[in-house]
Amino acid sequence: MFTTNASRGLPRHRSRSIAERYRRWVSRALVAVLVVFLLWLVVAFHLRGQWMFALLFLVLGASLAVVFGKRELMSHRYVFPALAGMGVFVIFPLLYTVGISFSNYSSSNLLGEERVRAQFLERTYQAEGSAFDFRLYREGERRRLYLEAQGEDVDIGASRLVSEPLVDSGQQGVLAVHPAQSPPAGEALGMREVIAERERLQRLVLTTPDDVELRMAGLRHFAPILPRYTENPDGSLTDRRDGTRLTPDHEHGFFVDDEGERLTPGWPVAVGLDNYARVLLDPDVRGPFLAIFVWTFVFAGLTVLFTLAVGFVLASLLQWEQLRGKAVYRTLLILPYAVPAFISILIFKGMFNQSYGEINLILENVFGIRPDWFTDPAMARTMLLIVNTWLGYPYMLLLCMGLLQSVPRDLYEASAVDGGGPLTNMFRITLPLIIKPLTPLLIAAFAFNFNNFVLITLLTGGGPDILGASTPAGTTDLLVSYTYRIAFQDAGQDFGLAAAIATLIFLLVMGLSLLNLRLSRVEV
Repeated sequence: MFTTNASRGLPRHRSRSIAERYRRWVSRALVAVLVVFLLWLVVAFHLRGQWMFALLFLVLGASLAVVFGKRELMSHRYVFPALAGMGVFVIFPLLYTVGISFSNYSSSNLLGEERVRAQFLERTYQAEGSAFDFRLYREGERRRLYLEAQGEDVDIGASRLVSEPLVDSGQQGVLAVHPAQSPPAGEALGMREVIAERERLQRLVLTTPDDVELRMAGLRHFAPILPRYTENPDGSLTDRRDGTRLTPDHEHGFFVDDEGERLTPGWPVAVGLDNYARVLLDPDVRGPFLAIFVWTFVFAGLTVLFTLAVGFVLASLLQWEQLRGKAVYRTLLILPYAVPAFISILIFKGMFNQSYGEINLILENVFGIRPDWFTDPAMARTMLLIVNTWLGYPYMLLLCMGLLQSVPRDLYEASAVDGGGPLTNMFRITLPLIIKPLTPLLIAAFAFNFNNFVLITLLTGGGPDILGASTPAGTTDLLVSYTYRIAFQDAGQDFGLAAAIATLIFLLVMGLSLLNLRLSRVEV
């Protein structure tokens, strides 16, 4: 006899089957909703001309439907969220950056061609010689505008116009005007009342029967606002003011006038390897890039060397058996690792202040010198190495403490019998035994400092600047901060060039990662 469900009188196995079926349909409904949402994103981005994002969500939606729609791929459902996240937040940004590096994408070439064309067609200008004097009339609680042409009116078709009533003081937008033979009945308001209504009048757009827009051009004048450009059948634009013809230059992504001058904004176009060629061949870019490239390697290498030296020496001292209070010393030495890096950097920035900093105060009183930490390139780089050594040595201290404890004690005892001293033990026993497991970690530390953006940004901002560079570049910039300044601090915001440098940085870091994996004996 089956054990029944008390509430419905159904067998237990049948109730369980119904619950599983319910959960299965709910999961299918959720997947269907997600797929429909992703397809909506595909259409939305495609209509806005963002085909790369449309392709991303199309692939994501298709893979979601396939993985959760086929029973054969059930085991892949558990790793799908991680793979989707990696694709959206790692692979896609990387591919997008590489794609930008082959274009002239910048603040001057930001919009699509159709949006640039529409922006030009939306531009207007105030026609000369067709201005109207106006007076404001009161008709009970209402107001009317009466306009009279200053000279011969060619564009409007009427020399006298009267507006529809202004409804309330908060009105703004479009108001129609009509030809009139005489001023409207009522009292003409004086200049004081016109000034009181000025904000209201400035928001008005008066439209004539010929669809010409009139806007306030002074305390007593309205003037026609006409479209500046007209589109020609061949895709070019004509400036109505002077007849200048603007021709689209699809090679460089700009409209150019008859004299070849480019008009902004432009649109992104493919430029091939031009950005990479600028890095390698343009003297104004190549010089600062090579200087920053060399300094980046020197900075990362010296940082690893100094932090390892300090951490190893302190770890060796903490292993000294006669030393008392090891726990206290260990805690104090690791404290810099517990303090957020940006706080320590800002504190050091104040201490190294050239005029009021404590470090210059001590150096001046003891040695009579006041180094220019932020204006002299050599001193600025020295300051960076000092601060970064302070920030990084606790990490090396922890690594060396763990590795030193794994060194057999009997090796030191045998060395003592042979007459070996501390230096012999360090170079013949300790370092050879710990350097091999430490090497992958040192490479990882090198890669981290290779992209140490926070330290440069908060401490020196990349300065002092390199004179003569066509891009914003400083003597303390690393490649990552140099790229950031090109993309977001330069007046031109050259995203294409910044993406090319970012791609080169990625290749360098990827090479370091592969070297790290190989040294760690991980098959790739």
